[in-house]
Amino acid sequence: MKKLKSLVALKDKLQQVGDEDRSPTSPDRPLYIYKEEEREFPNDPLADQEAIDSIEEVYYKDDSWDPSKHELQKLHDGPEKLSLEDIDKDRNRLRRQLAAVSKKVSELVLENHPAYAQELQRVMDLETALQGANVICINGRRHLEIAKQGFTTASLGLLANQRKRSQLLGLMNSLRTIKTLQRTDVRLREMLEEEDYPGAIQLCLECQKAASIFRHYSCISDLSSKLQDTLEMIEEQLDVALSKTCNSFDAAHYEKVQTAYRLLGKTQTAMDQLHMHYASAIHNTAFQIVLGYVELCSGTGDTNFQKMQYKDLCTHIITESYIPCLMDLCKALWGVMNSYHKTMQWHELHDSTNQETAEAGLQFSTSDATSSINIEATFNQRYVKQKLEHGLARIWQDVQQKVKLYLLGTDLSVFKFDDFLHVLDLVNKLMLIGEEFCNSKSEGLQDSIRKQSINYFKNYHRSRMDELRMFLENEAWELCPVKSNFTILNLQEFKFLRRSGLVKKLSSAMSSPQSSPAKLAETRDRPGDAPQGFFVRYGDHGNPFDVHQDEDDGEDVMATNGYDEDEKEENTYADDDSDDSDVPEELKQDFVDEKTGETPVRRDSRKKYDKSRKFNNAPILTNTTLNVLRLFGKYMQMMNVLKPIAFDVVICMSQLFDYYLFSVYSFFATDLDLSAAADWGLSNKLKTTLKRINDNLILPEDSMMPNLQQPVQQVEDRKDKVPFPHVSPVVDLTGTQNLYGLAERVVATESLVFLADQFEFLQPQLESVIPPAKKAFLQQFYSQTISTASELRRPVYRVVAAKSVVYDHILQLMANVKWDIKDIMSQHSSYVDVLLRELQVFSNKLDQVGRHVPIPQPVYNVLWEHCIRLANRTFVEGFASAKKCSNEGRALMQLDFQQFLMKLEKLTDLRPIPDREFVEVYVKAYYLTDADMERWIRDHREYSTKQLTGLVMCGVGSHINKKARQRLLATIEDMEKLKR
Repeated sequence: MKKLKSLVALKDKLQQVGDEDRSPTSPDRPLYIYKEEEREFPNDPLADQEAIDSIEEVYYKDDSWDPSKHELQKLHDGPEKLSLEDIDKDRNRLRRQLAAVSKKVSELVLENHPAYAQELQRVMDLETALQGANVICINGRRHLEIAKQGFTTASLGLLANQRKRSQLLGLMNSLRTIKTLQRTDVRLREMLEEEDYPGAIQLCLECQKAASIFRHYSCISDLSSKLQDTLEMIEEQLDVALSKTCNSFDAAHYEKVQTAYRLLGKTQTAMDQLHMHYASAIHNTAFQIVLGYVELCSGTGDTNFQKMQYKDLCTHIITESYIPCLMDLCKALWGVMNSYHKTMQWHELHDSTNQETAEAGLQFSTSDATSSINIEATFNQRYVKQKLEHGLARIWQDVQQKVKLYLLGTDLSVFKFDDFLHVLDLVNKLMLIGEEFCNSKSEGLQDSIRKQSINYFKNYHRSRMDELRMFLENEAWELCPVKSNFTILNLQEFKFLRRSGLVKKLSSAMSSPQSSPAKLAETRDRPGDAPQGFFVRYGDHGNPFDVHQDEDDGEDVMATNGYDEDEKEENTYADDDSDDSDVPEELKQDFVDEKTGETPVRRDSRKKYDKSRKFNNAPILTNTTLNVLRLFGKYMQMMNVLKPIAFDVVICMSQLFDYYLFSVYSFFATDLDLSAAADWGLSNKLKTTLKRINDNLILPEDSMMPNLQQPVQQVEDRKDKVPFPHVSPVVDLTGTQNLYGLAERVVATESLVFLADQFEFLQPQLESVIPPAKKAFLQQFYSQTISTASELRRPVYRVVAAKSVVYDHILQLMANVKWDIKDIMSQHSSYVDVLLRELQVFSNKLDQVGRHVPIPQPVYNVLWEHCIRLANRTFVEGFASAKKCSNEGRALMQLDFQQFLMKLEKLTDLRPIPDREFVEVYVKAYYLTDADMERWIRDHREYSTKQLTGLVMCGVGSHINKKARQRLLATIEDMEKLKR
């Protein structure tokens, strides 16, 4: 388009060349010229376009440019001598360009003529519209003039006054609001005094909003700054109110504080501040309590304890005030932790309520504003929840650190056992609270007290072992009268089990005749009996560290004169026969067969014995046994309150039992050589147990004197061992009238069995406090040591059985019997009557002992078992001593033994008769052939070499040749070598 305009301008400029020749009266002349030019230049569009394109760029400049001057300048700048032909050529070129431009302009004019006509029509329409608008304006002015004439000046004045009145009323309302805002400060202070923090903040925010509305008044600017200061003061008081919840939580008070912070939009800030306040509360509370005790005990000294660090302050606590201060410290710290726990409960309850409210609101509102508010509230709830959960460990760590520093500030080794146990009880209770509070194992507290406890307990245990040795060496082994229902739970030292609620389950399980360790453990672990947590029991009232007087603090275990009230009548009847103790035994018998010398059995003797044994319902134990049981209780208290050293305490408890067992064995089972009858004297398990105790616990007598040249390790090992025990001189184990101290042996062994039963009763409790990895040791101790307590009856009572009957005299009588008789005898040998008489005397003496000391049925069975086994072995030994023996003599052997069995069954209730087959099989072997005898010898290794040799020489050897007899003897020698 720009190029087109330039062409038009070029055309106008070129037309100036012929303006002088153009006549004013002939306006069509250019057209004629154009026609001439058109006739002069052929109508060739391509040529025209080339002519237009050849126009110089300078012709397209602005209209102020002069083309004639340009062409003349070109001639001036050309050669000095101008050529007419060149000038004419330039003239024709310009003419050709002018003709092409004119033609192009004409075409464009003709092409745009319809648009020109249309635009011209629009201009005419616009003119018509302007004329209509002029008419409307004229009419409006006319109507306005009529309105002006119709309304008076007075009417307009009324309208102006009404407008002014409305403005004044608005101003008066604004002034009233400003007056109310200025008086708000007094009301805010009243609300703060009433602790109505949400209302105060709500009022202050509304006042600030109103002040922003009236900020165009100059008096409002000062009021806005005053409201801002008031709001800051409210926040400060709100922070103080928040700190008060750390020591004493009040739900209503805390709800006001949280609502106030929510109105301020500072929920997260409030939670951060709360944790800072809890840390400060823990420090300040601990410091003030310890400071109070230090100042109380220090008197009026010049030391300024308030400037001391808490760690240094703890070192000034004296021993007398140590436990009361620790109790107050634990109580105060419990209050802080309980407040934190209630704070978490409050948030859990209100968060769930707010969540339900938010979900209900979303159902009825879908606006973006509501969704944004709910998202922000949910985010704040999550932040608060995470902050509270993370704060649990931090709060407990601060509490733990304060108590740890307090514990390490005093040397606990000088404390009495009960005081030390009280300290451990408080610390253990605090650790249980910490575990419930944040599932913490309280490593700091455990490490701080574990080493002190181990050292304290080792010294205490060492002194208790020496004390036990002294008790055992001075023990007369007399029966200690206790109630028939006595158990360790009746002792004062086991009151912690009575408090724990475990006592009822264990007592019922123990009193059941089918009680066993497995059932006791099942009873103990029965679901549904778990105690409530500390925060449930003491959350709203009370304190777990308050001292409570137990109703069962007393101890009533002793029976009156050794019997319970319900047993006095029975024992009165049993004592009716005690007045004839000085009557000879022979006169007590019903009669004596003058022909055979047989002493018939007094059938009422066993009845009387059974009646005298009725009072053995009460446990058999001594004062030393009670002392050991009390030590068990103290040791278990130590385990119960300090589980990290529980395994060490269990080892010490096992040492108490080991030394008691070893002492009973060394006192009552070593005064007879048992090597000859090792198969039924000591079991392999009992031998192993005794050897272990002797190697690990007993100090050899030759090392009693201290040696300065011993290594330090040996000296330390000697401290953990106890000297070999020696029985008290007042214990008579050699008198025949008292059956070689049978009463003392019964009291000793049965007290050991009772001690083992009580130890077994405690197994579930012991397993619950030691680490799982250490339970194998405890189970091994029960299976290899506790179970051997009852096995100790056999070697102890075998001494009585071996010495009460003179078996050597019986062997001498049997040696005088002729076994090579030719006739079958109908009368048994006299040695049988002598043996039965010895057993009858033993039974009578057993009755006498039973009137003074209860003899349990297992003891009765073991005593008779030993007597019968020894008698049966005496039979075999006597039969084996025969030089010659005929078939009739073998029949006499059978007759003697059958007579013995028949009378023996009337003397004892023991069934079946022990080792009966031992004699019968031996007698029947006399009838075997040489081939059967060799096989029989290899199959019966329970007989001695002497007995087997006698059987070969007097039995089958009487009718076989020498070679066969030598072969059988060689077989016996080979078996003897294998035994070695």
